[in-house]
Amino acid sequence: MGIGSGIFLFVVGAILTFAINVSVSWVNLDLVGYLLMGAGVVVFLVSLVLVLRRRSSLVTTRSAVDPASNERVVENETKSDQL
Repeated sequence: MGIGSGIFLFVVGAILTFAINVSVSWVNLDLVGYLLMGAGVVVFLVSLVLVLRRRSSLVTTRSAVDPASNERVVENETKSDQL
């Protein structure tokens, strides 16, 4: 949701800045567009960092020798925090 919101804010800001040539006396649409583009970039980057942190994984490999049968035992364990 956050990545899509950032892209949406950026697109709306770009439309206000570059595509609309309307002069309004009480607001500067170019400034509002640049502010929305900046906010979109910030929301996109923060969301991207949070998504990448959530997808971390831990892989553990252990090897040992079983003294009863004198065989080598290998255990693999994989943990992931994906939602």
